[in-house]
Amino acid sequence: MDAESLGVFLFGMKGDVSWWQMSLRGITVFIYGLLLVRFPGQRIFGKSSAFDIVLAVLVGSNLSRALTGNSPFIATLAATTVIVMIHWGVAHLAAHSRVLSWLAKGAVVHLVTDGQPDRRRMARHGITDGDLEEAMRQFGVERLDQVKTACLERNGKISVVPK
Repeated sequence: MDAESLGVFLFGMKGDVSWWQMSLRGITVFIYGLLLVRFPGQRIFGKSSAFDIVLAVLVGSNLSRALTGNSPFIATLAATTVIVMIHWGVAHLAAHSRVLSWLAKGAVVHLVTDGQPDRRRMARHGITDGDLEEAMRQFGVERLDQVKTACLERNGKISVVPK
């Protein structure tokens, strides 16, 4: 039996996958996905930036197609690998380019400076007083006049530096 025939026997064909072939696909996709996500480094899903969320959606979508047999198995895994490698490459290039970093990951937005909130920036980024107050509580700050700076970070979280 050649490699292609073995692959068809073990993993089935598009749209024609038995229960045990889908189970074998599930095991393979799980191990593949785990290795693929760990290979580029811990940061790949370490933060929930838009850049990382897009990758998560694409990888999840592709791996589900490989699992259910809605797309050719090896081609789908190969395409998923390419997507992850592009993410890895852009992330590393962004570390050396301010413009690419801004395009891929966004920029920090200062929301409060010396206790004074910037309402225009807050509104532009959909940050309510309640969102700001929640972040302040998480950093142990009770009042705005106790805030040195508060920023909307690139990963969408609000950080607070007390006075």
